Amino acid sequence: MNSIVKPVRRALAVKGIALAALFGSVIAAPVALAQDYGPNVTLAQAKVVIAAAEAEAIRQNFNVAIAVVDTAGNLVAFERRDNTQTASVQVAQDKASTAAMYKRPSKALQDALAGGGAGLRVMGLYGVTPVEGGIPLVVNGLIIGAVGASGVTSEQDSMVATAGAAALK
Repeated sequence: MNSIVKPVRRALAVKGIALAALFGSVIAAPVALAQDYGPNVTLAQAKVVIAAAEAEAIRQNFNVAIAVVDTAGNLVAFERRDNTQTASVQVAQDKASTAAMYKRPSKALQDALAGGGAGLRVMGLYGVTPVEGGIPLVVNGLIIGAVGASGVTSEQDSMVATAGAAALK
């Protein structure tokens, strides 16, 4: 039995080092990050975020889906503007979930992936959608969830999500 345990421990240790290096490269992305989670976003807060994001979408004439998730990436509130492509329903949720679970805008993961080399490891991370448009919701320096938008270009989606996140400040 001991002859089996030692190689397994060694393999896990090596894998742990590789995972730490991978996660460290993602954390090293040049983004100011809130380090801790706070209480989950409330429905009332999520409605404020959705309203502000939708106001920006209307102002810009963007047909988008807007999702607000809690710190674990679970959906709290959602809205889809008329004539938004159906794929954007899930993409908005995925962008928000990425931002919440990885404590950074989804663009940071997009940039890491685009950088190639070690950044390609992003493709192996659980639940990552490395596409701009997911923004953490930060209140009193703590992450309480995230907002994601999808339906236009990634940069435009980010404008909508950023407007939503700004409503809580």
